[in-house]
Order: sequence, then structure tokens, then C-alpha cells
Amino acid sequence: MSTPTPSPYARLVYERLLQAMPPADDGRPAWRVADPYLLRHATQHASHAGKAGELLQDPQFLIHGEPDAVNAILPEAATAGERLAAAIYRASYSVHRTLPPFERQQILALDAARFRATQLVDAFVRDADWAPVWSTGSQVSAANTAVLTGHTGWVRAVATTEIDGRPLAVTGGHDRTVRVWDLVTGHTTTVLTGHTGWVRAVATTEIDGRPLAVTGGHDRTVRVWDLITGRQVGDPLTGHTGDVFAVATTEIDGRPLAVTGGHDRTVRVWDLITGRQVGDPLTGHTGDVFAVATTEIDGRPLAVTGGHDRTVRVWDLITGRQVGDPLTGHTGDVFAVATTKIDGRPLAVTGGHDRTVRVWDLATRQTPTVLTGHTGWVFAVAATEVNGRHLAVTGGSTVRVWDLVTGRQVAVLTGHTGSVLAVATTEIDGRHLAVTGDDDGTVKVWDLATRRTPTVLAGHSDDVKAVATTQVDGRHLAVTGGSDGTVRVWDLATGHQAAVSTRRWGPVLAVATTQVNGRPVAVTGGGTVRVWDLATGRRAASFAGHFDSVFTDVNAIAAAEVDGRLLVVTGGDDGTVRLWVVRGPVTGHVIAIPGDAFTHHTHTVLTGHTGSVFTVATTQVDGRHLAVTGGSDGTVRVWDLVAGHQVGDPLTGHTGSVLAVATTQVDGRHLAVTGGSDGTVRVWDLVAGHQVGDPLTGHTGSVLAVATTEIGGRPLALSCGHDRTVQVWDLAANTCLTTLQLPASAWCAKIASDGTVVLGMGHEVIALTLGPLFKRRL
Repeated sequence: MSTPTPSPYARLVYERLLQAMPPADDGRPAWRVADPYLLRHATQHASHAGKAGELLQDPQFLIHGEPDAVNAILPEAATAGERLAAAIYRASYSVHRTLPPFERQQILALDAARFRATQLVDAFVRDADWAPVWSTGSQVSAANTAVLTGHTGWVRAVATTEIDGRPLAVTGGHDRTVRVWDLVTGHTTTVLTGHTGWVRAVATTEIDGRPLAVTGGHDRTVRVWDLITGRQVGDPLTGHTGDVFAVATTEIDGRPLAVTGGHDRTVRVWDLITGRQVGDPLTGHTGDVFAVATTEIDGRPLAVTGGHDRTVRVWDLITGRQVGDPLTGHTGDVFAVATTKIDGRPLAVTGGHDRTVRVWDLATRQTPTVLTGHTGWVFAVAATEVNGRHLAVTGGSTVRVWDLVTGRQVAVLTGHTGSVLAVATTEIDGRHLAVTGDDDGTVKVWDLATRRTPTVLAGHSDDVKAVATTQVDGRHLAVTGGSDGTVRVWDLATGHQAAVSTRRWGPVLAVATTQVNGRPVAVTGGGTVRVWDLATGRRAASFAGHFDSVFTDVNAIAAAEVDGRLLVVTGGDDGTVRLWVVRGPVTGHVIAIPGDAFTHHTHTVLTGHTGSVFTVATTQVDGRHLAVTGGSDGTVRVWDLVAGHQVGDPLTGHTGSVLAVATTQVDGRHLAVTGGSDGTVRVWDLVAGHQVGDPLTGHTGSVLAVATTEIGGRPLALSCGHDRTVQVWDLAANTCLTTLQLPASAWCAKIASDGTVVLGMGHEVIALTLGPLFKRRL
């Protein structure tokens, strides 16, 4: 947003408006009781008065101000404090913009913690039920300069252009619309409708000075749009017999062309003036064509394509023939292609299913440079030049920036809550920017220039799937595992990592902790089960998980000490519950396992579930060691761990998969608390074998995690839902006491013995406490 020249008259109006408001306790305006006009328009008055920064540093205005109006002045942040406040506000803007102020307050407090802005955390949590203690900042970045909202589904395509010197982005998505955005104001200027299915591809060009967009989609058509009038130019271009996945534009002898690729395995060339296909389809790919880019070599116009057949192919657009053999090296689908030149050398940059980015010299066809770092599929690639450096910007679970000369990663831009499906680059007032589209429906703008950013707590580089808590030498710790294959140990008081295993054996889907002969132990699982000595931070033992003739994932783990031995309970995709007895005392950092742990370790296999087992917890009832499990068959089952058999009939009631379980006691009754894909939390009496009371309802999506605790003698359960909320339930009264809004869904949760709530949300680990106001209400 361009900053207007401050006017003394505007300043006078702005000051009079604020003086008319009642003051809050800190002397600032009491925005909580402000007139709706001011909540909507104070930003405009402040901007014209040169006072936008003043509003950005007022936490209560950030909570209560009309979100779109606040978002509009974020680019005016000038000081370090203002830029930090703007970064925090942008971090989850697409989520909190539609929420009421008290819920926006919760998200702003969490995002302030992710940026380690402790003073703003304190300001945001005033009179709140929840208080963040600390959070990692794996998915926030101060390089994010704008969040554009409007699409109601995945954003699959992004391109950039200019009209009268004004920079624009053109995007397409699952909502079947093409949107044109003014990148200076951040506003949608035009919504183009006509596609009858998902819009999968966008490119821009000009004809006779008229700026055009060319789009392709699920409806098998290619459409041309006039970006000034907002109207479709001519009839749709038809010929593809399946989805159109990719579009690029070029010129040959002054004729503007579009080159498209699709599900029908063909590449097609279109004359944008006549609206006709040029020549026959270009054939050679043996699968879907997902990506197209154009370039020139020695004045000869070429197209470069990538597809499901794992190849990159180069085509002569004059002859319509493939140039040379396919370029091979990718070990999976090629989803993205961009072209550039360095010192006159024509290059293609590709990304794909194999998580790599590859740089190909199109003239020499030598073995490509392979850029590694993405932890998931690479869906998008763009190339640009910033201050003389040739860069590639790639999108997957994160946005990554690469130096194409050195082959090194320059930056990781975090902030999307889903997969980045599209990337384009542009320049505004000398600032080099990337524009990205995400499956969360947002378009984000990033500053590619190096700048000083707040120091955040580093953590997992992929989703946190499991968490457990324990104590070591009086310190309260959390142990987390994630899809990045790492196990991390956190000091709950400080947020510092007490230990970390960065060796990646595969996703860590489950974590449990216990004490064996007074020694703290963690057990983790994914494909293999591993035992860790938390006193030393070393791996003590490992054994094959759910393996008969094939390996299946270990989805759930619980651990307990039984007669001085470590007992591990696992649940897996094979539908079994398995009991593992690790014999012998903990000696040093070695836990003795008899025989070859991978091939001869004895264990008990319990059957009964008819689908995947997703969750397990252990407890003691009248001296009997029990496990409680839940799975995709919708049942909750109780098992005697010593006798090795199921106790009673399955507990039924959930109408979908049982995804989470925890155990507790209420008035001497032994209970299990479960959450499921049906959105309910249910309480079960483990002795009587029936459900206690009605289901606890309130979540509007699957319940992904549950945990139990006691505060002031009141038994509580906590549940995390796919609806991005955490709810706290009074198990004695069967009522919801408070709800916390999150920026994204939490997949796992535990409550430490000191009352600290630990969540795994996306890539983040978050520690929170229930505040004094909540506890006073109990």
C-alpha cells in the first residue's frame, strides 16, 4: 500500500476522533467499546494523518479493529516494533479475520509467542483464559508482506503482470474463479467467471498492448481474458480431452501463442489471435503433462514440459518436434517447470514428487544439479533475479529460495498452513517479491530481499504428530515426534530443546513416556519402535514394530512399568494391538532386550479390532494393568496387559473412527475419555463397561486428540479438533468450560504434571497454561 502524504488537517481530525473515545486503563483509547465507524475507518484517518504506526502498536486496536481495514495499513509499518506487530497480525490473518475479537485475541497471542514477542503476548492475554508460555516459530516469517483472501478453495495457479505500471497477480483455484489482485493495495480488482471446474493453470501476456490472462482447467478448456474489461475474449479453446494442468505463453514472429499440457498426455499450441490450435498436438509423454514453460535457444522458440512419466521434455515450437531425448533423473512425477538464463546459458528448473529441485542446462544436457531440502512434494517453481543473483523460488510444504549459481538454499519462507501449489515472482518499487497460492485458500506475498527478522525457536520441519510429557531431575519435559522423522525433547519452562534426535528413520507417529526403576524412558514409533533413555538423551533399544510378512505403521504407543519391567503397547494399521516386554533393569543408557530385537523379540499379539488401531492409553484398575484402544472400526476396547486378552465387550457409540483416548478417575470411578471422527468426546466407565452420560459435543470436525488433568480438585478433559479449537470439559458436570481458537488444527496434546498444556500444531510445538481468570471460575 502506498503511504499518503500526511496532512495536518487529517491529523487534527484523527486526534479529535480519538479524544472522543473513553480511555482504557493504560490511557489508550478503549477500542473494546468504540463506535463501529471507528473500528472500520480509524485506519484510513490514521493513514492520512501519518499515524498508522500508532495503531499498529496498540494491541487492543489489533484485537478489535475491523480486520480488512487493519490489514490494509500493515504495509505502512516503518519501525521494528511496527513491522513485528504487522508480521504477527499477518501470520494467521486468513483465520482470525472472520472471528469475533475475543477469539482473534487468542490467535494473536499465540502468533506473538511464535515470534517470541513476549510483551505483545502479555498484552494480548490480559483477561484471557489461556496464556501461551512459549511456542516454536517454524511456520512464521517476517518476510510475508501480505495475505490476500477471497478464494473459497485451493489456489492452484498464480501469474503476475502489470497494467499501467500497476503490479497485479492473477490467480485461479478450486472455486472455479480467476481473481485479479492489485499487489499495491492487496484488493481484488476483478473476479473472472466462466470455467465450470477447477482452474488449474494461469499465464499472462499482451496482444496489441492489451493485458491478457490465459487459463486452463478441469473443464478441459483454455480461456483467454481481457484484464482491463474483465471479460472473456472469444470462445473457449477446446481440444484437450482431459484436465488442462499447465499453461505458458510466448511469441513466434510476432504471433502470441499459448502452450498447454494436460491429462490427455498432449502438449498443444494455440494462436491467441485466431483462437485456433497450431498444428497437431505434441505427443511423447506417456502420462499426464503437469508443467509447461517456454524459452529460446539460438533464437529458436522452445517449450519445456514435465509430467507423470517422470521426464522433462523439450519441444521445438516451429517444427512441433521433440528436441533430443527426454531429460531423466526425477524418480517421481514432475509437477513444475520454470526457465531462465544465466550468462546466456538456457536453464530449466524442475520440481516434483521426489522432493527435489533439479537444474538442467538445456544446451549441454549435462547431468542436472540437484537441490535438496524440501521435506515433501515440490508443486511449484519460479525463477527470478534479485540484485544480480539468479534465484529459484519453489513451493511445497514451505516456500524455499535457491541460488542457482551456487546450488545453495538462500531462505525458507514459512507461513502457509497447507501445501504451496503455485509460485510467481514480480517487482514493486524495486522490491523483489514472490506470490504464492496455497491449499488453505490464501495468496501470500513475500519479500525476497534479505532482511533482519525476529529470532524464533526452531523446531520440527514437518507436522508434529505425537507428544508426551515427563519429569527428569525435577524438570518438566515434553517429548515430540513428527513427520520430519525427528524426536525432540523440550524444557517446558523455557522452550529450549533439551535433546534432539535428527537421524531420520521415517515419520514418528507415536510417543509415550514412563519411569522404569525411577529412570525416565520415552518410546517412539512409526515403522520401528525405539526406546530412549531421557536421562542421557540416547537411544537405548529398538525393535521391529508391526511386522509379520510386511511392515505396517505403528500409529499409537503407550508405556508402563510392570514389576520393574518396561511394558510397551502398540497399535497399528494391521488392526492388532501388540504387547512388548523389555526385560532387565535400565543400566546406564542401555535397556537390555534378550536376543535379536528385530527378529527374535517375543511379544504378544492381541486381535479384535477390524481396522487400523489409532490410539492407546494405559491405566490401572484394582491392581490390574489395562490398555484402552480405539480404531477405524469405531470401537473402544479394553485389554488386560498381564493376562493378554480383551476385557469385556467392545465399547460402542462412536459413529466413526476413534482417534484419541486418555484415562482418568472421577469420584473413584476409572474412566476413559475418547474422541472421534464423528466430532464427539465420549466418557466410558472402564469397570461397568458403558458410556457415562451423553456425548460431549461442540467440535465441528473430527476430534484429533484428548488429554486429562485435575485443577483444584475438578477433573477436566481437553480435546483438540480439526475445527482448529481446543475445548476444556468438566467431567463431573459434562460441560464445556472454555474454548481456545488456534491458527491451525492441533494433531496431538498432553498435559504435564505441572498443568502445562503442550500441543503439536502443524510444525509447531506450543506450551500454554490455563490462566488465573479460568482457575478462579472453577
